[in-house]
Amino acid sequence: MSESGSGSTYAAAGVDIEAGDRAVELMKEWVKKASRPEVVGGLGGFAGLFDASALARYRRPLLASATDGVGTKVDIARRMGVYDTIGRDLVGMVVDDLVVCGAEPLFMTDYICVGKVYPERVAAIVKGIAEGCTLAGCALVGGETAEHPGLLGADDFDVAGAGTGVVEADQVLGADRIRTGDAVIAMASSGLHSNGYSLVRHVLFDRAGWALDREVPELGRTLGEELLEPTRIYSLDCLALTRTTEVHAFSHITGGGLANNLARVIPEGLRAVVDRSTWTPGAIFQLVGEAGSVERLELEKTLNMGVGMMAVVPADSVDVALTTLADRGVEAWVGGEITERTAGDMEAVTLTGDHAG
Repeated sequence: MSESGSGSTYAAAGVDIEAGDRAVELMKEWVKKASRPEVVGGLGGFAGLFDASALARYRRPLLASATDGVGTKVDIARRMGVYDTIGRDLVGMVVDDLVVCGAEPLFMTDYICVGKVYPERVAAIVKGIAEGCTLAGCALVGGETAEHPGLLGADDFDVAGAGTGVVEADQVLGADRIRTGDAVIAMASSGLHSNGYSLVRHVLFDRAGWALDREVPELGRTLGEELLEPTRIYSLDCLALTRTTEVHAFSHITGGGLANNLARVIPEGLRAVVDRSTWTPGAIFQLVGEAGSVERLELEKTLNMGVGMMAVVPADSVDVALTTLADRGVEAWVGGEITERTAGDMEAVTLTGDHAG
């Protein structure tokens, strides 16, 4: 082993420990804002601590867990040099999977992988994650930032996260609660959210040749601003629904589109009939279709088409549900209903009609 100072070092290999330490210091103020009373200790330990005695009020608590990433939307953030919104996308992808079963999100951890640690950039990413956790009502209890020189370019990065929630065993939502005659309520998305960006990037960049700074009149802003619009986080809205009225199931509309995700909560023998004429997708969806000559079926199985979350409720719960969501600033409408599945109905979800407008 060399002791002369001429040997290889971690820094020479591309890993800057001091930059990592500075990133931790910069992110601490944001992590503090994404907390809950049950969080024990602060940032910097080897593990995040959460006081599980808070679960004593449950008769039979079930822990729910979910993990996800943001996909190729991170490329838009990198190219635009905007890093403080992508974390909200990450939180939305995780916590809104948790709430589908009725679980209250409790805490999250994150993993940020970079080619080179730029402390301010990492802190900005964590800021977005912390803001997302605040919107979701959960705590950010820890995470990891890894520097991977040689595997990632200096400006490249990716993010992933995992979340834990809790739900009372006899209040778990899902397919077993759904009945004929139930209404399907659609909640508007804020745009593309965080799915289908491989198709979107191929269509708008590779085929159409559009630039991120292109002003798009139909969008009322630049293409880059539209593509970087953060994912709407529905967890607190969904939990509010479960408190104000009866809810049988939720479906988080992510990769695979509306029909495929809604089908995951439809029981055997029943089907959901969703009427496209009940809403008009945002302009970005039409632009992607037109720019890439993408057929409607391909769009619908890739993008959310303007619906980010769906709730299945009894018909007599519709008015309260829509009022609750409206009071919380969530645009929502009755998009369909649950019917019996006949011998000729092969699909659990059927989309009918054409979009309004």
